[in-house]
Amino acid sequence: MKKENKTFCKQIKQNKEMKTDFKKYDKENPAIWKAFVELSKQTRLKGFETYGAKGILELIRWHTGAIGNDGFKVNNNFAPDYARKMMFEFPEFNGFFRLRNLQKERR
Repeated sequence: MKKENKTFCKQIKQNKEMKTDFKKYDKENPAIWKAFVELSKQTRLKGFETYGAKGILELIRWHTGAIGNDGFKVNNNFAPDYARKMMFEFPEFNGFFRLRNLQKERR
């Protein structure tokens, strides 16, 4: 197996084993939250009435230097958590992100 394939398989395994502990991830990766807030505000100023949290995370992934501490540049698993945090801390963003009911309890 090529080295790239081994690395990819290792990342997949880590991702499957990863726990959904958003508070810990958020605390350990403040640059991602900072970028999420800034890009959400910019997106809204451009006239968007709603937007996707995963879209914001993709902007962070491709257009900033923010890097998570879990082997991934940005962890998509926490998109719903970032959306909820944004709407909680910035009430003017209520309704900006469309939310689904959580299927399992998140920490």
